[in-house]
Formats: sequence, C-alpha cells, structure tokens
Amino acid sequence: MYDYIKKILAARVYDVAIESPLEMMTRLSRRSNNRVLLKREDLQPVFSFKLRGAYNKIANLPRDALERGILCASAGNHAQGVALAAQRLGAKATIVMPRTTPAIKVQAVRDRGSKIVLFGDTYDEAYQHARQLEADKGMTFIHPYDDPDVIAGQGTVGMEILRQHPDSIEAIFVAVGGGGLIAGVAVYAKFLRPEIKIIGVEPDDAASMHEALKQGHRVMLDQVGIFADGVAVRQVGEETFRLAQQLVDDVIVVSTDEICAATKDIFDDTRSIAEPAGALGIAGLKKYVERTGVNGTNLVAINCGANINFDRLRHVAERAELGERREALLAVTIPEQPGSFRRFCQAIGRRSITEFNYRYADARQAQVFAGVQLTEGEGEKHRIIETLREHGYPVIDMSDNEMAKLHVRYMVGGHASGIRDELLYRFQFPERPGALLKFLTGMAHGWNISLFHYRNHGSDYGRVLVGIQVPAVERPQFYRYISHLGYPYSDETDNPAYRLFLDGRS
Repeated sequence: MYDYIKKILAARVYDVAIESPLEMMTRLSRRSNNRVLLKREDLQPVFSFKLRGAYNKIANLPRDALERGILCASAGNHAQGVALAAQRLGAKATIVMPRTTPAIKVQAVRDRGSKIVLFGDTYDEAYQHARQLEADKGMTFIHPYDDPDVIAGQGTVGMEILRQHPDSIEAIFVAVGGGGLIAGVAVYAKFLRPEIKIIGVEPDDAASMHEALKQGHRVMLDQVGIFADGVAVRQVGEETFRLAQQLVDDVIVVSTDEICAATKDIFDDTRSIAEPAGALGIAGLKKYVERTGVNGTNLVAINCGANINFDRLRHVAERAELGERREALLAVTIPEQPGSFRRFCQAIGRRSITEFNYRYADARQAQVFAGVQLTEGEGEKHRIIETLREHGYPVIDMSDNEMAKLHVRYMVGGHASGIRDELLYRFQFPERPGALLKFLTGMAHGWNISLFHYRNHGSDYGRVLVGIQVPAVERPQFYRYISHLGYPYSDETDNPAYRLFLDGRS
C-alpha cells in the first residue's frame, strides 16, 4: 500500500484533469434520510474519470515508447483519456473499440486525432485484437485498468474525496468494470481512514467482480450486457482483483431499471445526465440504504461518466419509474362489454393511469396491459392487485417481466375481425387523476371501446388513441359528447396507418 500511496500522491493527472467537485444531492439526501454526496467525475474534460489513469500512465512512459506509438482497447471512456493524453504529449495513438460503442464516444476519440479501429461486439474482443496489434506493430499498450500507474491515477479520485470531506464517511460507492477505479480509491481511503466502507456496484448482467469475490478467484463471465457499456467487462484485472480482495468491503449488484432510476435521481438533483455506468454508484447507494436501514450518515457516490448517446435516453426515461418502484405494470382480464373499462378504473381508484393498451380480440374477455402510478412502492402495488382480484379481475404482475417491458407493451393491438361501426379518435387528456375516468363515465351510452392505447410521456397532456363502436344512427349523439368533453381530439378513422395495421371494421 505504501508504494501505491506514493504513486497516487505523485500522479501526474492535473495537467489534464480538474479536481472535480463533491456536491450535495439535496433531494436524494432528504428521501434517504442520509447526507448523499456526489463526486462529479462527469465534469472532467472527457466527461469521465478515465483520463486520470490514462494520462498518468502515458506521462510516465519513456520517450522511445511514445515514439513507437501507443495503443489501447476501450468501450469509450478510457479511449478518450488515451486520445487526450496522446494529443497533449505528441504521441500517435490507435484506439480499438467494440462496434457497439456509443457513437458519441467514437466521435469524441476521433476529434482528438487518434486512429480508430472498430472490432468485435464486446470489450474483450476489442482487447484481444489490440493485443495482436501490439505484437505485430511494437506499439505500447495502455491497459484500461490492470496497471499500477493507471490504478494510481484513478486513486486521485479517492484522495480528493477525503480532502474535500474530512468529516466522517459511512461508505463510498464505486462503479466496477475492470476494477481500476475501485482499486485506486480503496487503496487511498483504507490507508488513511480504514473505517470507511468501500462498496463496488455492478450491473446484474456484468457482475464480474461480484462473482470473483464470491468464488475467491477471477472468473470469466460467459457474456455481459452492454446497457452499462462503460463497465461491460467479462473478467476483472489480476492486480485490481488482488487489491479488491484486501480492501473492498462489498459489491452490490443492481438491475437496469435501478440504474435508470439512479440516472433520474442524478438529473433531479444536478440537472446533469449520467451515462449508465456513471449512475451505478447512486443505484448501489440507494440499495445499501434500503438493505441496511442506515440513516443520518454521510454517503459518497462517484458519478464516473456522462458519455451517453442521446437516443438511449428514451430507454432510461421509460424504465426510471419502474426502477424507482413508482409504477406497476399489470396484465388484467376484464369482461368484453360496454362499461367494463369504467368499472375497472373505478376499482383502481383515484390513481394515475400511466399506460393503457388494449385491442378487441374476443367476444367474451378483454386483455388489458395497464400501468398504474405508485406513491407508496411495492406495498401499494400488492394492495391494488388484491383489490382487483376481489372485484373478480384476474391479474398478472408484469413489473419485473423483461419481455413485457421491452416488447409486449408495444405489440398489444393489430387487426381484429368482425368489429362493427368502429371509429378511431385521437385525444389529448390532461395529466391528472380522474381524467380517464371522466372520459369513460361519459361513455355510458352503450358504446363499446374496441381499442385503447395510452402512455404517460411526462408532459401536461397525455396522448390517447381510442377505437369506439358507434352505430351510424347514434353518431350525432357521439359527436355532441366529444365536443362537450373538453379534450382536444381528431378523427383518425381514415388514417392510412389505421387502415393498414389496426382496422377491424366489418
């Protein structure tokens, strides 16, 4: 440890890195009844902590190694650190990146003047190719985590945390990929203040450190998920694992939904957007608080990066409420008859409906995919399910069904045969409890709803698509009803999208 402490204290990181702030997360602190502090490594020049270790390693290379050129394999953040260091130190750099690397990271490396080679679908495939290039061309390989100089560079994050917060700290939560960051932070923190818990956090589909510590040796995962691409590593480093065995207190595993919820927590408190790996620390911190019941303590999480593709935010926003247990997704069977939707909503009570998907398919029963907003978490969800069952509705909880969340919710629909007198209308509902029930109450004229699609998108108005069976003789009455309803609407019955994919009129 003494050698590492000297390396950390002498690390050449501030030629390129800033001392990132340690900020209070006011809202999350209030909710968790702890003082939550966020180390803002997303504010570095390359939006990630990785430039610390990369620059420290490259700055310590002999001149002839720089002249031969440097080489690395990376899913993006280490690549940007190497590219920046090479640019500053006048070295040529070749970066091997998986083809699945977010475009924003590829472009950021290209902007630094490095040569990019896209190879394989995972970091490990890119790593093997980079090692082959090293052997073939004699370049110097810069390991993303399993190197003492890289570990020491990352250790300066821990040095800053202890300097910025000299008061007591219960635990520091660190995202784990290959282990360079947690190894460096753990060495420094445990040397100066061994009472601080060092807790790693990994996605449940890339938990290589968790498995290694559990089994007592490094393991090679068969495959890893790439949602949190910054930590998608099948096997942790040899040196980082050695240090983790000695110094890391625990590794917490979190789900994709919990990562998305943590991304939203960071946004709510800082108005910044973390990449999935960057939100891991907060996701683990929240799970730790829930698991241990700790309160009144100081907890630190490291936001290790903000390199996220803009289009990935759609998935993050969609899953954040589920990760926070603020939404339940339910598959409910209701009678196929006029008024059944209204009675179903009355059974749910004055709760906000976040999603409602239905298409006529059977003359006896209707299958509804519904989302319900929760304010009291899992307990409230179980009460809703119990209430619906007491009213005679078969219910299946889909909140943790990955296929349902990713695919089935968007596939409820299609052509339906034998539907008479169907009209298709698009409405804007005000986003407030009771808006849907108000609409359904006005449908007490015997008109049957044959299609319903709604999803809350976080705006003031919800967009709703409704199919309604209205006999020709009753249409003047229907037109008067929707005119007096007060919700903006448009007739989509002749829309070609409806004719091609949804039309069920006979």
